[in-house]
Amino acid sequence: MRKLFTPTFCLILLLSVSGATTRVAYTRPGFMMKIPVSYATRSPYLFRTGFGSEIHNLNPVNIAKGVYFDMELGKSFLFGFSSVMGADTTNLANLGKVQTTIPVEFGFHLQQRIYTYNDISVSIGLQDIVFQNDPNKGLTLDPKTLSFFAVISSEKELGTYQMNTYMGFGTGSLAPQDTLPAVDTTTANNTKAGVFAGFILNTPYLAKSGGLDLVGEFDGTGINVGLRIPLTSDYRLNLGFTHIEKLPDWNSRYWSGHPGITLGLDMAVPLAVKTSGTSSPSMGPAPPVEGQTISLPGLTEGITSQVDSTLRMADLQVHTLRDSMQLMDNEMRNLMIRLAAQEQRAKFLEDSLRSLKLDRNVGEKNMNEAMRNLSRSLRYFYTGDYRRALQAVEQALELNPNLALAYARRGSIYYKLGDIQRATIDWNLALRLDPEYEDVRNILKALHENRLKSTSLLEE
Repeated sequence: MRKLFTPTFCLILLLSVSGATTRVAYTRPGFMMKIPVSYATRSPYLFRTGFGSEIHNLNPVNIAKGVYFDMELGKSFLFGFSSVMGADTTNLANLGKVQTTIPVEFGFHLQQRIYTYNDISVSIGLQDIVFQNDPNKGLTLDPKTLSFFAVISSEKELGTYQMNTYMGFGTGSLAPQDTLPAVDTTTANNTKAGVFAGFILNTPYLAKSGGLDLVGEFDGTGINVGLRIPLTSDYRLNLGFTHIEKLPDWNSRYWSGHPGITLGLDMAVPLAVKTSGTSSPSMGPAPPVEGQTISLPGLTEGITSQVDSTLRMADLQVHTLRDSMQLMDNEMRNLMIRLAAQEQRAKFLEDSLRSLKLDRNVGEKNMNEAMRNLSRSLRYFYTGDYRRALQAVEQALELNPNLALAYARRGSIYYKLGDIQRATIDWNLALRLDPEYEDVRNILKALHENRLKSTSLLEE
């Protein structure tokens, strides 16, 4: 390719002269409107294609339109093709009145990157190798549009923004010229070369799709401004104005360099899957999303890499989904275990509540039975049947061993039976269970003072 490029390039360069161009904005290789660009790294796309249009008049409608295709061949050689139908350059007063046949143009664009250093690159090339399909002359080469150029680029990151700037010189449509038919352009035609410059600013707006791009350039004949809006990471809507310095003459006259409203759409096919790296402007000199691009030397290798990368990405997605499902299964199992533990705890609390209710019921039943035994013991006590009274108290204490009244009653029975020692023990037990039991306290006090005979025993 390089061996063929050099002689062909020189041969076409000999044919290039300065002249006006009917090329449509956004139909040349690169991401600017009309000027060539250079990239420090290989393009991350297998190829790019799309269409562009320039609206030069609304009533009657006068539009230049075209489609394009470009791709990088080899390591640093860029090839582009475009097909354009230019606008009608008839005088504005005759637009829509004079039948004009507009030839279809087929353009080729060649570019070679010759030097790179960090984020600086230099490229040379030839654009607008235009063949016109004239009904009268057939397919002919239009030498007026041939443009040899050299361009230097710089790519800088400004925080979350990225600025790419381009400067260079060129011949043909990139040379200074006056496109007004009424003006003598002899002097301009003697100028074989001119300078051009431009920038593209990638912003963090719509960052998920690659970021919004602002475009500004001087193409050697006028100033163009544009906006590239990402629809997805691979599709962009292109808007802008060409030759904005001539907008005041929009409705007063018409010429080949007339200002226009541009509208277009880009589609890019990624070369390979991006894995990690630094983000850069979408559809620009760097990948549109974070990642490193697998760079391959040829078209066949690029297609193979794309397929392999797609398969690897699909396999990665399958493994990711499988891991996610395993994680969800583990979480579900943990939740089931926790739910079973909560149910077990609920059953334990329910059993405990039942046990408490049962104990309370048993306690109430025992208390009632114990009080009935104490009531019988009191009747036996009044009748003097102390042995049966003592038996009834013992039964009450078996049912509830914490009844202070039962111990006090038993102490009175022992006292009647003449067992002062046992009586004293039971009265002290009753007072320990109920320190506020005044009757028992009085009995013990009277016993201590040897006046128990004058004190009433616990017979209630």
